[in-house]
Amino acid sequence: MEKVLYVIAHPVGSVPADLTKHLVGPLADELLERGARTVQVNVADHDVSAAGGLRMAMSPAPANAVVAVWVDSATDHLRAPFDEAVREVAGDAELSAYLVTESVPLANTTYPAAPGERTPGMAQLAFLRRPEGMAVDDWLEVWLGSHTHVALELQDTFAYVQNVIVRTLIPGTTTWHAIVEECFPAAAMADPHVFFDAVGDDEKLARHQREMFESVQRFIDLSIIDVVPTSRYLI
Repeated sequence: MEKVLYVIAHPVGSVPADLTKHLVGPLADELLERGARTVQVNVADHDVSAAGGLRMAMSPAPANAVVAVWVDSATDHLRAPFDEAVREVAGDAELSAYLVTESVPLANTTYPAAPGERTPGMAQLAFLRRPEGMAVDDWLEVWLGSHTHVALELQDTFAYVQNVIVRTLIPGTTTWHAIVEECFPAAAMADPHVFFDAVGDDEKLARHQREMFESVQRFIDLSIIDVVPTSRYLI
């Protein structure tokens, strides 16, 4: 089985008001009917409006939705029906797609949701590039090897998914090397003390923020990164 991430990027001010409804309803149903094993929708909607301060948009076309599809094969001709279904819903938005390997150091067992229902809290997506000149093996060792423990220790996450991009299937305007998903409780959207697992402790907050920055700068090109708070729906 293979995992494909479809990234939808509407121009600012042109995001359809009913985008969540279309992605979670008709599109997810269509993808499953065409043979997808599982579908997950992440969409930047009104339910995460409190997390606006966490959003970072350095690329020319930051995403406002990601549709993950697990299929038997992502070979071009077998994937074409899924491309077609997503493209129809994306309309005039930029659509890119990536074949990824998925690592789940922390699965969501804290806030499970029924299929098609919104997962409580916020799912933060980060679109990353490897620092120029850093070997792929070194990058993976730092990120998957040592940083994973740091991220889980310093933040109040209840799910952590690491998607390493293996192949670009539909190119976008920006080259990415990874897409990360971290789920946080709702209070973390507006409260950094909750986000960094330091409720009631300013010194701990400052320490966790500092240590997190020191860790991510080892393997992320911080000159271009997109961070998008989203709602998560697993269908």
